[in-house]
Order: sequence, then C-alpha cells, then structure tokens
Amino acid sequence: MALLRSRLPFIGPLCCGRKDISFFSNTSPSNWSKVVSDAEKIVGYPTSFMSLRCLLSDELSNVAMHVRKLVGTKHPLLNTARGFVYDSKNNLQMRGLVVLLMSKTAGPSTAAAELPKQDMVSGIYPSQRNLAEITELIHTAFLVHRGIVNLKDWTNSDGPLKDMQFGNKMAVLSGDFLLANACTGLAQLNNTKVVELISSAIGDLVQGIYYESSSTAEESDPSDDTTVALWEEQTFLSHGALLAKSCQAAMELANHDKQAQGLAFQYGKHMSLGHKMNSDLHPFVKGSVGDPLPFSMNSAPVVFHRHIVGPEKWLLQLQQATAFGRQVDYTKLWRTVKAGKGVSSAIDLCCHHGNKALEAIKCFPPSEARSALENIAGAVTKF
Repeated sequence: MALLRSRLPFIGPLCCGRKDISFFSNTSPSNWSKVVSDAEKIVGYPTSFMSLRCLLSDELSNVAMHVRKLVGTKHPLLNTARGFVYDSKNNLQMRGLVVLLMSKTAGPSTAAAELPKQDMVSGIYPSQRNLAEITELIHTAFLVHRGIVNLKDWTNSDGPLKDMQFGNKMAVLSGDFLLANACTGLAQLNNTKVVELISSAIGDLVQGIYYESSSTAEESDPSDDTTVALWEEQTFLSHGALLAKSCQAAMELANHDKQAQGLAFQYGKHMSLGHKMNSDLHPFVKGSVGDPLPFSMNSAPVVFHRHIVGPEKWLLQLQQATAFGRQVDYTKLWRTVKAGKGVSSAIDLCCHHGNKALEAIKCFPPSEARSALENIAGAVTKF
C-alpha cells in the first residue's frame, strides 16, 4: 500500500489504482476464507482479535476519535483504518497466524525443560502468542506510517491542505503508538535473541521502504537496470523479513535448535516472496484486455519483461505507450508486458518460492498445523 504519490514528468504515476494492504491480497476469496478459517481453528482462536487489547486502549481510542475528522477527505489514512476494521475478502492478521501455526507445528523442543514455566494452550506457548501479536502490531504500524502523504505533490484538487496535514499528524502518532506497544511487548519476552531478531526485522522494513520510495521516484528512468536478484533482495526487506524472522523467533522462544530456526526462517521468507509475486502477477493473469487491472511499473512481471527485452527495446515500448500529454497508456503497456515472457517467468519464480516454502515445512513432523501451513503456501501459488 505505497501511498506516497509521485507526479512523474515522463510516464505518470506509479500505478493506475490502489494497492491492497492485506497480506494475501489476490487469492480466491472463497478458497482463501476456508484456508484461514481452518487454520484459526487449529491455533485456538480467530487471530482477528489478536491486537484487540491495543486497539481498544484509551490512547488509541482517542486517536480514533481524531481520525474520524478525516471522514469526507481523500487522506489515505482513512482507507487504511477502514481496512483494519473490515475487509470482506481477506484476513488482516495473517502474519500472526503463520507465526502461531509455525509454533504449533514445531511444538516443544527437547530442551523445553530449560525454559521458564509456561503452560501451553493448544500446543502454543503464551510467549509465542505474544510474539504473534507483536508481529502484527509492527506490520500495522508500518502500514499506518506509509499512509503519510507527500504534501509537496498535493494539489488543491486533492482536497484542503489542512486536512492532509492533520491526517499526516494522525498517521505519525498512530503508527508510533503501535510501534511503541510492540517494542514494550518485545522487551517483556525477556529473550535477547528474539529482541535482536525482531529489531533487525524492523530495520529491514525501514531499509526496504526506502528502496521502494527510491524506485518510485526513479521508475521513469529507462536506464533502470534493476535485476531480478536485486528485486528479490529489496522485496525480502520490505515484505519478507518481518515474517521470516518472526517465525525464527518463535522457534527460539521454544528453545529449538538452529536447524529448526533456519527452516522456520526459510518458510517465512519464501512464503512472503511467493505472496508478493502472486500480488504482482494478479493484474496480468486476472485482468482482461478491455479492462486491465492496476499495476506497478516496479512489479515483478514488468521487471522481468524489462530485463528480458533489454533497456533499448524497453525504452521504445515506453515511448510507443506514451500518449499525448506525456502520460503512459497503461492499457497498451499492459498488453505489451502480457504478450512478452515476463509474466511466465514471474509465474515460474512464484511457484519456485512456493515449493521452497513447502520443502522447508515438510521437515517438521506431520500435523494439522503443518498441513495448514502447506495449504497457505499452496494458496499463494494459485492464480
């Protein structure tokens, strides 16, 4: 949900529509709902209530009252808030759910006796449930922060400037509040290795968002030589590091060895990359010729296409798709990318990441929780 807008002189805006904020944004709603429902039964309760204590706190309730003042404006924070309350197609707590499923899949370690006394509930330690909530709070905080509008690019036609300024203040305060609660909960886990892991994940998120913002500002540059490997690296930082390191941290809280921690990390990493590929591919596998779905110029199929055709041909295709007024005809460019080999190459890589996630999780003993993680990995490689 990259909401910082950039009015680019050569090819226009980053994408021709809104980006979803959900973790798995483009899987089949009916099939995905069943996968999520079955998984929530396994971990013991609906994860949609995981952050309820924080969301109902007096401090955030006061913030919510102020956010209501944005009703009727175009500030993206309002849509972000609506998405947290209700999303008809997706579950917004998927990172926490995956952490809980991973915790249950691995179970207690042989060295569990060395841990402080904890009573497991549905096969999950309380500290692991707290970690799942912390993961969701961090994710939510960054979503809110990314709803800050670049006021230099805002015009009178977008709405009153004072509303945008007020919305930005609320986005900063709300995001900081959620992040502060996450850090407090992290300290209360009393595990320095987990603190180190999640802190590094926060750093990765910041770095990844910086890369994304830089790519947004420079995406009109036809000489952009972003490789697929670099795209994967940057995508891992902004979309995969938090889940991968949270899964690893869940193993650390149960005192599992480095091998189990590495497998959990690999599952979270490849799951996240597979999901991002799925999300980027959606406009090209679901959109029709007459009504193509919005897509980003930095999405995986476009990056693959640009890499395959080379910078000179890509520049020519951009020029051919540029209409009067120096705005890109996205329908024409969509047809060009779809007709190339970038889409099929992206599909292959998406399936590769899904298979790597399945490979990692199959090293754990068979169980309902493991089956749920396998179903989740399978869901993000279906189009």
